[in-house]
Amino acid sequence: MFSQFRNEFPLSEEKWNEYISYFDRIEVPAKTILLKEGEISKKLFIIEKGCIRVWFNNNGKDLTTQFFFENQSVASIESFMKKFPSQAAVETIEPSVLWYIHKNDLDKILEEIKEIPDLRDRLINMLFQRTFDYMKYFVSFIKDSPAQRYLNLIEERPQIIQRVPQHYIASYLGVTTVHLSRIKSKLLQKK
Repeated sequence: MFSQFRNEFPLSEEKWNEYISYFDRIEVPAKTILLKEGEISKKLFIIEKGCIRVWFNNNGKDLTTQFFFENQSVASIESFMKKFPSQAAVETIEPSVLWYIHKNDLDKILEEIKEIPDLRDRLINMLFQRTFDYMKYFVSFIKDSPAQRYLNLIEERPQIIQRVPQHYIASYLGVTTVHLSRIKSKLLQKK
């Protein structure tokens, strides 16, 4: 699982083994809530296999904000870093194999590597990629129609279209499943 990260973070074998020992591996079924809305996030997950979504409840309406797949890390970052109650829930969509690290253990690693600028910067970029994704998602909601957001999804993140159930995609696009079906029908007619 960690071999791809070894290429990105060149450390001694001893350090790698120490850092990997902080992680625990779990296998969970689909629809497992890893973090409830309102809880403080104490774990960061790395996906070995599976798909996870981040969502929140808006007056009884389920709104999905992000999807994560293999080799990506996921947590309610704001909650994890600042110890605020999470504004979102984290849930598996597929049966998943996950590795997780507790915040205290990650803090130990961060403390050690902060003196190595290249490693620190790579880790920060990996952890905060989500912020960049949020901004793109936010801007898309302002400037793009739901149909354009769907086209962007097909082009930029086809694995979502291939692996995620339609009702979660509709939630992510901010439309109903009926509206998503209409968008898909119109796009097929144009071809």
